[in-house]
Amino acid sequence: MTGKPTIGILIGSLQTNGLTRKLATAIAKLGADQFDVSVIEIGALPLYNPEREEQGVAEWNDFRAAVAPMDGILFVTPEYNRSVPAALKNAIDVGSRPYGASVWSGKPAGVVSQSPGAIGGFGANHHLRQSLVFLDMPAMQQPEAYLGHAASLFDDAGNLVEGSGKTFLEGFCAAFTAWVALHPSKA
Repeated sequence: MTGKPTIGILIGSLQTNGLTRKLATAIAKLGADQFDVSVIEIGALPLYNPEREEQGVAEWNDFRAAVAPMDGILFVTPEYNRSVPAALKNAIDVGSRPYGASVWSGKPAGVVSQSPGAIGGFGANHHLRQSLVFLDMPAMQQPEAYLGHAASLFDDAGNLVEGSGKTFLEGFCAAFTAWVALHPSKA
């Protein structure tokens, strides 16, 4: 890899102005001098059904083509019922198929979870990591990123405020850039 790595960001929430999208946008801005970002949208993906694979579902093919050239993947997600939102799980399934042609294999990954509550999406973060192990995605272990009380990270205009949250995210961006460099994608 020459130059800055290209990082694909998958945003687990489908909310247009939700905390998760604000957080992903903030990470992209904070890391802009270290990596190029491509937000890979997941909201229009039809539910994965292997019976449709031979039909060539255009949205699945477009999604796979968007993920394939990325040097690394950053998952930014809220927690729904101690797990990841259904749209994110569906995107993971779409990218992992057809069997033997996963676009995830070997791509370094990072996970940032958030919650308006205190726990910071701990359950979603770890549930997602279980899938990443199976998908052969080396997932960055440290720093762990569970951002509780996530609304307090932003001002009324949706901008990241100065403080420990911003400082933490700056360190996270640097660590993730180093992680991607240590684990060159097989793409």
